Amino acid sequence: MPEETNNQENQNQSPVASFGLFLWDLVKIFLLAMIIILPVRTFLAEPFMVSGSSMIPNFHDKDYLIVDRLSYRIHNPQRGDVIVLKFPKDTTQYFIKRIIGLPGETVICEQGRVAVEASGEAAPQILAETYLPSTALTQNCKPKQVLGSDEYFVLGDNRMASSDSRVWGILPKDDIVGRVWLRIFPFHDFGFMATPSYAQ
Repeated sequence: MPEETNNQENQNQSPVASFGLFLWDLVKIFLLAMIIILPVRTFLAEPFMVSGSSMIPNFHDKDYLIVDRLSYRIHNPQRGDVIVLKFPKDTTQYFIKRIIGLPGETVICEQGRVAVEASGEAAPQILAETYLPSTALTQNCKPKQVLGSDEYFVLGDNRMASSDSRVWGILPKDDIVGRVWLRIFPFHDFGFMATPSYAQ
């Protein structure tokens, strides 16, 4: 008998009341999704779509990436990491670049090559940038750029068409959003991003 009573009550509900219940269910689903998604995007990972050609040949326009926001809360950025950053001159814009110089280092550009010199080292280390075409040259760069604490020198992989530290200067650590962790699209390039080795 109770089941018959409930069925009769449901049948007697007006269309307006049924629509109201439907809307309330949608609101609850939306709120639950926000409770789950917002912390993930704020603290763990978020999507990013590449715009432009500054990272060719390794990243292309419309590549769809997942950015790891958590790692740099645990350890410092590493040389070779591809990162998403807030443009220091306008933090509403987001760029994708590669970390070349680390805090406390001196970045040296000579004859189209990049070298880094850490405090106390006997000689600069010329970087073997194996992810670049063999003909790529790093030009229009200050001969020497000294980095302070929490300052990074970043470059685009497409050295002929990238607005980076050569143009607008050093990158403060606070403007780093996170490390590019995974490429989702295009599907034939799906995979995790590895940090390169610079050993000669």
